[in-house]
Amino acid sequence: MTGRDLLDELEAQEERLVFDQFDDDTAWSLGVALREAALAASLPVAISIRRNGQRLFHAALAGSSADNDDWLARKSAVVDRYGRSSLRVGEQFRVHGGTFDHDSRLDAATYAAHGGAFPIIVRGTGCVGTVAVSGLPEVEDHRFLVATLEAFLDEDR
Repeated sequence: MTGRDLLDELEAQEERLVFDQFDDDTAWSLGVALREAALAASLPVAISIRRNGQRLFHAALAGSSADNDDWLARKSAVVDRYGRSSLRVGEQFRVHGGTFDHDSRLDAATYAAHGGAFPIIVRGTGCVGTVAVSGLPEVEDHRFLVATLEAFLDEDR
């Protein structure tokens, strides 16, 4: 798969994975769904859901560490700034021949354009927050997050 193909796939995910509404109860239900899916697969991840900068859900499973909390914050900061998944932002820089760390001119201690953070997009409103997972290689973090989001949204419809 070329970088452009991956970028197209990431864009399509953001167009498809949209909430009709997102409140505290939705955040809790999504967080529980992510935690249960991670437990079922024995994944050593930390999970964060934020809306407008407020943390609504956080869980740290066995095998995760404080380092994962730092990654959650840095990947979520990318989504907050760009309104796109952290993997998509990093891939956009790569497709255009650069790197996020160098070409964004943002502090790497605050921002990480690595897979695992996804925008919470509400239909008719736009990006209102982030859902993030950390503990696996970046593409696996992203895939796990997207698969769980897809199942959660399909169940909700």
